[in-house]
Amino acid sequence: MELISGAPSGPLAEKWERHKFEMKLVNPANKRRFSVIVVGSGLAGGSAAATLGELGYGVKCFCFQDSPRRAHSIAAQGGINAAKNYQNDGDSIQRLFYDTIKGGDFRAREANVYRLAQISVNIIDQCVAQGVPFAREYGGLLANRSFGGAQVSRTFYARGQTGQQLLLGAYQALERQISAGTVEMHPRTEMLDLVVVDGRARGIVTRHLVTGKLETHLADAVILATGGYGNAFYLSTNAKGCNVTATWRAHRRGAAFANPCFTQIHPTCIPVSGDYQSKLTLMSESLRNDGRVWVPKQRGDHRAPGQIPDAERDYYLERKYPSYGNLCPRDIASRAAKEACDDGRGVGETGLGVYLDFRDSIQRLGENRIRERYGNLFEMYQRITDEDPYKVPMRIFPAVHYTMGGLWVDYNLMSTIPGLHVLGEANFSDHGANRLGASALMQGLADGYFVIPYTIGHYLASQPIPPVAADHPEVRAVEEAVRSRTSRLLSIRGGRTADSFHRELGRLLWDKCGMARDAAGLKEALARIPSLREEFWKNLNVPGSGEELNQGLERAGRVADFLEFAELMCRDALHREESCGGHFRTEHQTPDGEARRDDEHFTYVAAWEYQGEGKPALLHKEPLEFENVHLSTRSYK
Repeated sequence: MELISGAPSGPLAEKWERHKFEMKLVNPANKRRFSVIVVGSGLAGGSAAATLGELGYGVKCFCFQDSPRRAHSIAAQGGINAAKNYQNDGDSIQRLFYDTIKGGDFRAREANVYRLAQISVNIIDQCVAQGVPFAREYGGLLANRSFGGAQVSRTFYARGQTGQQLLLGAYQALERQISAGTVEMHPRTEMLDLVVVDGRARGIVTRHLVTGKLETHLADAVILATGGYGNAFYLSTNAKGCNVTATWRAHRRGAAFANPCFTQIHPTCIPVSGDYQSKLTLMSESLRNDGRVWVPKQRGDHRAPGQIPDAERDYYLERKYPSYGNLCPRDIASRAAKEACDDGRGVGETGLGVYLDFRDSIQRLGENRIRERYGNLFEMYQRITDEDPYKVPMRIFPAVHYTMGGLWVDYNLMSTIPGLHVLGEANFSDHGANRLGASALMQGLADGYFVIPYTIGHYLASQPIPPVAADHPEVRAVEEAVRSRTSRLLSIRGGRTADSFHRELGRLLWDKCGMARDAAGLKEALARIPSLREEFWKNLNVPGSGEELNQGLERAGRVADFLEFAELMCRDALHREESCGGHFRTEHQTPDGEARRDDEHFTYVAAWEYQGEGKPALLHKEPLEFENVHLSTRSYK
């Protein structure tokens, strides 16, 4: 396997424009002759399907939700970044590029990140034209707020429901193409495997979640926009349906998986309240604009927050990172919260929580202004905790939220399998070892609206793509593999549910490969995961059949893939003997507890190649070259 980034030569600011000109095009009259499969209908998948349909391609779009607008992108709260510089505070494409590279701890490809910053300014215009109701100032101009890791206000937002409003914009564009007949929508349909014929991605095998029917869909190219793998940890802020199956199946068919150990722990989530929980709830990073994070200075101080005077409070982010304060990046804020709780100063019944306090902002701005900015978030918090954040501080604690790792892609967003393109959180390309807040929506829409329409055309125009018959031997082999795996899951009839295995795996990953990792813990996880997987295939119980709505079967298939993927995640974390971004190895830290990178040995993308059942994956390295930024120790002090 050879990793060729395909990043164009020349000055950084000119690469994308030059590349667009040099790419081959498909004649408008010929586009209808090509078919494209898009798996996923969130911001990346929905915008890609809508745009490709608008261009004239024949598109099939698949999602396992009952409607495309229920994709997990809808859960994004805080905002979307763009280098518009509307606040005249010094922002620029170059600054957004640098903030993103630095925020990712210098573990991302320069050319991809600069292109993202360039395209960001177009995304806002696109979404405003669609009618996305961004917040506006009194005079009618678009409003901005700040997010972590930036000293400018570049985040556009729609209260605390930005993802929902952006997704509705993409959904409307998608529905228009469905009505026009250029996009064929397949809801309640889950991809179970990738069809590769003569070394190229040519289709997928799916299961209809209501009828259980297995079907094969063939096309000239396949796009995966299926999100991240954070639910490997069981408890995360992701929707319960989010899974790794599509990307993991592609990995088993030959797509390299890049940097799987780069997982993001979000610092502002509602703390775990009991073993009965099946997921966690995000509180938007935007709240850190007006909320101050603190814990008591004294260990074991169990007084009510209102009874603790300011002199006995530790506003630890403001103390440790005075230049950025409460808006330091997520990985740093999360580790600082863990450090305070490990020191015995955590709050709440479990001691695993810190305060996010709006008292000072309410006194300065008034409750009505805070309600305008965050009303729906405050209401959600109160419904879940039965505490009024206008009167008492929120309690927050870090939780798994996003994954920077994903399938390896080149500059054209194509994986190591020709014809398989990967968009949004499903790929690894833009965020390095840590994503800055409000950049996920930016990447998803950039990939779907503005990158893939050019690059997939170049792929389709670059070589003849012969038709593939439904009875082709390689197609039949994939279909049989899916049927066999489904039958095997149903036939075990053991004594444990898929959820019980998932919960055990998640606890193991959180303890050994979570916010802090070390060699001993990772080795222990690598020893325990295979035995847990072996028990899964001997003692799983899936009631019902495959010819009906069977959520137990759905979960079992996803957990089976998590059990394989988890081993690769831990192996990647063990091999990377450094701390960078969300990957924090306790053996590699500075005296004051900050991450210590090893640029001499680990300035590369770790891309893993599947070697077969029971065999360790093979590591390939894509060196990262920094010609436009200087590698330096990341500091937010």
